[in-house]
Amino acid sequence: MAGVRILVVQPSKIDPVGTLGEWFAEAGAELDVVLPAEQDLPELDDYDALVVLGGEMGAYDDLEHPWLSGVRSLLSKAVTRDMPVLAICLGAQLLAAATGGRVRKVPDGPEVGTLLVAKRDVAAEDSLLGPLALTPDVVQFHNDEFTLPPSAQLLASSPKCENQAFRIGTCVYGLQFHIETTPQIVLDWAANMPEAAEAARPGQLEPEHLEEFHAEIAETWQPVAERFVRLAATPPGDRKASRFLPMA
Repeated sequence: MAGVRILVVQPSKIDPVGTLGEWFAEAGAELDVVLPAEQDLPELDDYDALVVLGGEMGAYDDLEHPWLSGVRSLLSKAVTRDMPVLAICLGAQLLAAATGGRVRKVPDGPEVGTLLVAKRDVAAEDSLLGPLALTPDVVQFHNDEFTLPPSAQLLASSPKCENQAFRIGTCVYGLQFHIETTPQIVLDWAANMPEAAEAARPGQLEPEHLEEFHAEIAETWQPVAERFVRLAATPPGDRKASRFLPMA
């Protein structure tokens, strides 16, 4: 959708915007990608939406990564402005921390692999996730989990980590899982974080399986990316008017 500008905050060089960026661009959005470890975070005034990606650091690792506080502050400002947000993995943890939730280690170890999440019943009415299948495919690769902020609506869960997707207000979304990856990105994570990779089931991090699984990811999640661009183009007063956003 022409005219939509999305600010993408990329905390880690090994978690780029990947195919999600391609889907946004195909939907007509213009992306500005910022690496907060190397660049100053811009103000939100010139943007229609904010995306915060994942990373290998923890949400509270401010001593090693002092820029994390700035990302949490940016997320808080976006929530206050009622700006559409899509926060993924570390991004979702930072969003939770910025809005009253807590981040902690997953009690029984990392959640890693090509897995499913289960939509909650309330998600059927959600403008972004409502049309998804009941158990959509996702990539998991995280050591930490979050508790829900007080104002959040839980939209999806998994057996290992209950809080997988949530919404604040009408347009702010946190996803514990990944939808932006390519097979090579996941292989790079496995090489960089071998201890976490051991938590995956046998065969799930093999190249052939990842190729097949990412084809399913694209079929499932590209329409969500398109709906997010439409959400960013929709005036705030119109976001509550219908269950699903109109097609462009």
